[in-house]
Amino acid sequence: MQIFAAQTQLVLDLVGVFFFAVSGALLAARKGFDVVGSVLLAGMTGLGGGVIRDLIIGVPPAAFDRPIHILPVALAAAVVYLYFPHVSRFRRTLLLFDAAGLGLFCVTGTVRALDAGVPTVSAALLGVTTAVGGGLLRDVVAREVPSLFRHDDIYAVPAMVGAAATALLWRLDALSLWTGVAASVATFTLRALAVRYGWRAPLAYRRLSP
Repeated sequence: MQIFAAQTQLVLDLVGVFFFAVSGALLAARKGFDVVGSVLLAGMTGLGGGVIRDLIIGVPPAAFDRPIHILPVALAAAVVYLYFPHVSRFRRTLLLFDAAGLGLFCVTGTVRALDAGVPTVSAALLGVTTAVGGGLLRDVVAREVPSLFRHDDIYAVPAMVGAAATALLWRLDALSLWTGVAASVATFTLRALAVRYGWRAPLAYRRLSP
């Protein structure tokens, strides 16, 4: 069953790629990479999660099946190249673009998995993989501590919420473009609030009082 129209799915994917690619290009600029490194890191961030998802599903990765996915990567690198001196003053610009990509990809990744016939729970997990995969690759390549593993940076939890909401809406036969967008916005809001207020996840061990 095709949940979103193919054209709608493509548009949402391209917008998500752009948001994530901007975050990758911003990190490349902060690290002092050249323009080639910026494009490569932007592409890895914008396309990496979707490629991982599609390889697991066993379908041709959308990033390679439709070369149009390269356009938002190039656009993101160009935007950062032209305007980075202006946005560099805003400390959380990268995190906000990353949050926007996270919100879109946890929904579109889950939808693509559901369209491929993946069971509901597995589809939600693939939605999370789509959302966090690119950011994980970006941080590892740029030699940053991945946000996914930092206790002082709630990253995967918003994606889990958005992907689970999308899968639940599908089970209730209530998933549409508007409810999908609502799940995406909720994910973005949760991530933005976590950044704004410094919400933290529990450590992997329980600290004992001295």
